[in-house]
Amino acid sequence: MISKFISKLKSILSKSEVSSETPLKKEKKAAKSAKTKTKPKTKTKPKAVNSKKNIEILTTLPGVGAKSAKALYEAGFKTTKAVIAADENDLLAVSGVGINLVKKLKKLK
Repeated sequence: MISKFISKLKSILSKSEVSSETPLKKEKKAAKSAKTKTKPKTKTKPKAVNSKKNIEILTTLPGVGAKSAKALYEAGFKTTKAVIAADENDLLAVSGVGINLVKKLKKLK
């Protein structure tokens, strides 16, 4: 009885070694490859240019220089409106942003 069980187990394991992909996995792979084939390939350059442009826009705020604008952008403040509307503590958490800059920005509100 044990020998039958072991032989059955071996046959199951040998079948799974031959084809480790289930039909569902094959179907997902086919769908994934179909999606990637239909997408047009785009370059990532416009995103980098867009971030530089947004950083330059942040420098238009009073007291915000290039370094603090970059720090604000990297902290998640992508627009001037986002910086102005932000909580004081959130702005102070950004490196390079001090209390004087926060006071200047809060006057704009």
